[in-house]
Amino acid sequence: MNVILSVGLLIFTGYILGELAEKIRLPKISGYIIAGILLNPDLLGIMSDDFVEHTDPLLSISLSFITFSIGGSLSAKKLKATGRTLVALTLLESLFAFFSVFVFLFLILRFFIPLFDAVSVSLAVSLVLASLAAPTDPSATIAVIHEYKAKGEVSSTMLEIAAFDDLVGIVIYTLVTAFASYFLGTSNVEIGHVFADLGKNIGGALLVGAMVGMMFTYIIRFFSKQHEGTLIVLIFGLIALSYGISEYFGFESLLSTMALGAVVVNTNPVADKIFKLIERYTDELIFVIFFTLSGLHLQLASISGSFLLIVIYIITRALGKFAGIYTGSLFFKLSPNVKKYTAGGLIPQGGIVIGLALLLTNDPAFKNTGPMIMGIVIGAALIHEIIGPIASRFSLKKAGEIE
Repeated sequence: MNVILSVGLLIFTGYILGELAEKIRLPKISGYIIAGILLNPDLLGIMSDDFVEHTDPLLSISLSFITFSIGGSLSAKKLKATGRTLVALTLLESLFAFFSVFVFLFLILRFFIPLFDAVSVSLAVSLVLASLAAPTDPSATIAVIHEYKAKGEVSSTMLEIAAFDDLVGIVIYTLVTAFASYFLGTSNVEIGHVFADLGKNIGGALLVGAMVGMMFTYIIRFFSKQHEGTLIVLIFGLIALSYGISEYFGFESLLSTMALGAVVVNTNPVADKIFKLIERYTDELIFVIFFTLSGLHLQLASISGSFLLIVIYIITRALGKFAGIYTGSLFFKLSPNVKKYTAGGLIPQGGIVIGLALLLTNDPAFKNTGPMIMGIVIGAALIHEIIGPIASRFSLKKAGEIE
């Protein structure tokens, strides 16, 4: 099957199953993901492995648009009112998820499923998997919020936390993998180098996003009259430019496009028009491509080998997220809706977590444990991508923010 035919089949199948999902009162993106799974080479073999291997640019462009929109939810006006609370909630839900997954997985690997002879190896594996529990996949949450046009304090809090906990997750992952390598006996922890790399990757990405965002604002002010079609071209080009520059220098590319969105919403005179254009004209196409491709990329065979560990990872991560939000809501005396329903939008996971896990496969320290960690992460991502949108919709409906 040629590439153009494959892309057409991908988009058409995703669209049809998305519409069918809506008919049975499921979020459209559940249908997109199922379409990708049905087209997956591991299942029906409709798509070839060769095509899947060459879809990374499509996946990256789609994800960069989604993270740009997430950044657009971080207006200074809203953050001024909720900033302290938001940071505290993000830290609590991320750290509670980290400790919950770590404790349970370590106990399971030591006393119930002793896969490793050495305690240090069980400790290292548990730490790495726990560090990957912190990030949320904001793409699924924003897709549900846009699909149902949800508005209110719960949907706003979901989006803001989902944007920030990716940053927290990257920090936790970088620190934890350095210590995990030490436990595996393959390196000495040089904390100065760890923080230097972390600062370079995150700081560089934020700087690139900010610079491209300011350039965007300057262009809009210099060429004052911009038609909708011209704006869409400009948005597409600058998002790709921000992502591409960051990737070229080895920075965190998705943080760059998120920073771009944040700069645009706070400095661009036509910011409202920009984000409405994206929502009106490109959102559905981007979501169809991204989530159908996500289902296409999932390695279904990875579930069978570590099913119990995948289930434990999913349950303990969810418990940590709910406990963190609940604790923070009690401390800051937030509304009952935020306390009960915000965590439901933090269940989806994929994108950045799979990317971080993939880094392990190239790290000699994790030569023996990397494949197992990757299998658990991908297996959990498959389940999270299916149940996550449903959990988000259920929470928003219970909160009274969608009909």
